[in-house]
Amino acid sequence: MSYDAIEPDTKDWTWVLDRPCPECGFVAGAVTADRLPEIVRDNATYWEVYLDADNARDRPQPGVWSALEYGAHVRDVHRIFGERLEWMLTEDEPRFANWDQDEAARENDYAGQEPAVVAEELMDAADVVARIYEKVPPDAWGRRGIRSNGDVFSIESLGRYHLHDVVHHLWDVRSAAKRATVAAYDASVATYVQGNSFAEETRSLLDRFLAELEPGDHVLEIGSGPGHDAKALEAGGVRVRRTDISEGFVAHLRKQGYAAACLDPLTDDLRDPVHPDVPYAGVWASATLLHVARDDFAAVLGRLAEVTRPGGALHVSMKEGDGEEWTSRGHVDAPRLFVYWREPDLRAALDEAGWDVVEVGHADSRIGDVWLDVLARRRGLVAAGG
Repeated sequence: MSYDAIEPDTKDWTWVLDRPCPECGFVAGAVTADRLPEIVRDNATYWEVYLDADNARDRPQPGVWSALEYGAHVRDVHRIFGERLEWMLTEDEPRFANWDQDEAARENDYAGQEPAVVAEELMDAADVVARIYEKVPPDAWGRRGIRSNGDVFSIESLGRYHLHDVVHHLWDVRSAAKRATVAAYDASVATYVQGNSFAEETRSLLDRFLAELEPGDHVLEIGSGPGHDAKALEAGGVRVRRTDISEGFVAHLRKQGYAAACLDPLTDDLRDPVHPDVPYAGVWASATLLHVARDDFAAVLGRLAEVTRPGGALHVSMKEGDGEEWTSRGHVDAPRLFVYWREPDLRAALDEAGWDVVEVGHADSRIGDVWLDVLARRRGLVAAGG
């Protein structure tokens, strides 16, 4: 694969030690030295998933590295920083030779390497450098090293700089997380359909949502899955537009005789294709937006608001918690990315996107999770009699 289209990265990123990265959101000052080993290892587990995907070799654009190439680079970053840390621990102010990442990608043919091998090597390299951080004595974090351009780092600042590099590259391949999660659902449609039915715990949420609507109102469903909720909504007197980002679920719904669209709520046109100028009366998004990247969540909520009438209803259910996690719990064999939310941040995101929160319920699931069940209304003036 040609590297001619790849623009070399010649930027000096040391400024991320002083202010937040506007792209990936990394805040160096928020990371204490004792957390470096844990975060480095956690970061590596994501790459296992991305490099296991069938499209790990595919470049999203001609001038952008594939997940495989980024993974190979992250592996080498861990190795380079491991060497530098060892020097800083054993020598006085060592000077580091320049490392050209773009030259390394070409010479080592990142694009031609085996994803499974890269994944294993990356995990090993992350563990090695994490062990080095773990053995730094309390009085050694200030030991210094000098980069080829003259920049001076302490072990602590080098660790934060290192961490930003690998965190930022996860942000670079964020589309891979979506593809891997969608692929996991596509591969498990049959078992998912067999193992799921309409949850009676959803009944009260559905009735609360329907109470905001009138018979015959049109509802956009995001993430229809096997279609159980759509059937219950239609039994309640409304019309439902079934959509899902999974082609497998869309095919299943169509086989059942339902019109269904394969639709990504972040990028696709959400309007009713038959009456594009008529907004929906409500949006039902049960246990689906929890796969949306945190940085994209407000944008998705805003796009849903744009196609919903003022005063229209929104149901969203998210899992309560902090951070995010890859897990294969449930009726899907492959790992999926779940993004967790706390109520205050969830309320803030909804408010920013133009939704007035009516209530947020907390419900325990059968497997120990806590669900945040949101009912909100589209902000704006409601026409008289409407």
